[in-house]
Formats: sequence, C-alpha cells, structure tokens
Amino acid sequence: MNIQLIYILVCLTAPMLHKKWYTVGNIHPANAAIRKRKYMFSNHLASSIKKSGRALLSAIPIIIGMLLLTSLAIKLFPADKASQWFGQWELLDVFIGAGLGSIAAGHPLASYLLGGELLAGGVSLLAVTALIVSWVTVGFIQLPAEMLLIGKRFAIYRNVINFLLAILVAFFTVYTLRLFD
Repeated sequence: MNIQLIYILVCLTAPMLHKKWYTVGNIHPANAAIRKRKYMFSNHLASSIKKSGRALLSAIPIIIGMLLLTSLAIKLFPADKASQWFGQWELLDVFIGAGLGSIAAGHPLASYLLGGELLAGGVSLLAVTALIVSWVTVGFIQLPAEMLLIGKRFAIYRNVINFLLAILVAFFTVYTLRLFD
C-alpha cells in the first residue's frame, strides 16, 4: 500500500518539480543550452572577424613594402641580362637559376613567361626549371615580411627548405624528361 501511494505522489508531483527546479524562465534546459551556444558562437565569430580585420590592417604596410622590394629586384635583374649569366656549367646554372628565382619572387604566370624567354635565349632547361620553382616557392626579398607575420624561425626554415627542394625538383624534372626522350 505504501509503495502504491508513493508511486502516485511521484507521478503527480514529478511534472511540477521538473518545471520548478529545472527550467529557467519557462525555457526547457535543452533549449536554453542551444540558445546559449548560438549566442556564444555569434559572439565568437564577431570577435574573430574583428581580430582578423585588425591583423590585415597591420599587415598592409608590410605587404606594400614587400611588393616594392620585389619590383625593385625584378628591375635590377632583367631577363635579357640574366641569360648572360648562364651556360658555364650545369650545376652552377641550377644554383644561379634558383638564386635568381628566390630573389625575384613573383606570380607563377610571370615566371612561365620569363622561363620561355630564357629558354629561347639558350639557357638550359635545368636552370630555367630551378628558376621557376624557386620563383614561386622561395622569397628571400619577402623574408622580412614573412618573419613579422609567421615568425622568424618558420620563415627561415621555409625558405631554406624550399630553395633546396627547388634544386632537387629541377634535377628530377629534367632527368625524368631525359628518360623519355
């Protein structure tokens, strides 16, 4: 008898206890958590957009300086004079090509045009390949800007590794092409 009475009391009072103890302002706890998550997400998104905007604005002077230095390097090393530096020795040509490409960094389309002009001028495919790969992946002119934006150690490692890989890619590309000729 006592067990049945307790069961009836629990069944009648449980909905009232649930509403009284576990809800806040007539909102179910699950709905309150969802609303809180949506508010936190929108608040986090807004602060992230503000931080990204501030970072972009602080990087604009660095980017402009990098573009000016790149333009200066391209003017100092024109394509017609660069073809005179090649042709002594294949290994030396690769290092000269990779060095010029890493100094005068630029857009890949411009490097293909420059590479075509150098090939037409008699520069070896090995040197042109090293120049194109290092043109796109290495940027010693942009190194100060990269150090400020992504960190000194990472920027130096990235440039040195990409310089060495540009030389390796040039050798592998040219010798693979020679296998099929």
